[in-house]
Amino acid sequence: MADDNAANKWRPATNLVRGGTNRSNFAETSEGIFMTSGYIYDTAEQAQRAFQGEEERFIYSRFSNPTVGMFESRMALLEGAATGRATSTGMAAVNAAIASSVRSGDRLVASKALFGSCDYICRDLMPRYGVQSTMVDGTNLAEWEAALSEPTAVVFMETPSNPQMDIIDIKAVSELAHKVGARVIIDNVFATPILQKPLELGADVVVYSATKHIDG
Repeated sequence: MADDNAANKWRPATNLVRGGTNRSNFAETSEGIFMTSGYIYDTAEQAQRAFQGEEERFIYSRFSNPTVGMFESRMALLEGAATGRATSTGMAAVNAAIASSVRSGDRLVASKALFGSCDYICRDLMPRYGVQSTMVDGTNLAEWEAALSEPTAVVFMETPSNPQMDIIDIKAVSELAHKVGARVIIDNVFATPILQKPLELGADVVVYSATKHIDG
């Protein structure tokens, strides 16, 4: 596993290639693709410790595996995040980020200029679970101020937006959101962490659909 302290000193181009790398004992030059769902344990006791979280290791590929783990580590390094989690699709990531931050009776404020599926999650799906959804013009700070004048659990925005390319002041909106205790989730799919680092601007969570600029 690449040393995290060393990796933090690398330039972005180096992190793109080497960040999070975890070579096997075969010393391959390209990252291996692990197609297994499960893993071998020396004893039943070792398996028990692993599944109880007492021993840190891969236990089941639905949670993570060495291939996915490298991707998660590399993205976290590029983003400047403490950790990362990969899902099967970008929309699964968006839904997981929002749904894990709200409960019935909570309030969500989101920018209107969103990718269609993100708009569906915010405008249609969340209200089915009792979450109030308020949509604002993301480029209008006054609308954010008005919407965030009452308790809010989550603020969600996409900037630059897809496909309108609306630009939102992440820092200003994050400051407003945090005053009411809201978690700020940014869809950074167009900019990527190479061009924009939302966490440095005040965001709490950053999400991506890797089929866009992340994979070229």
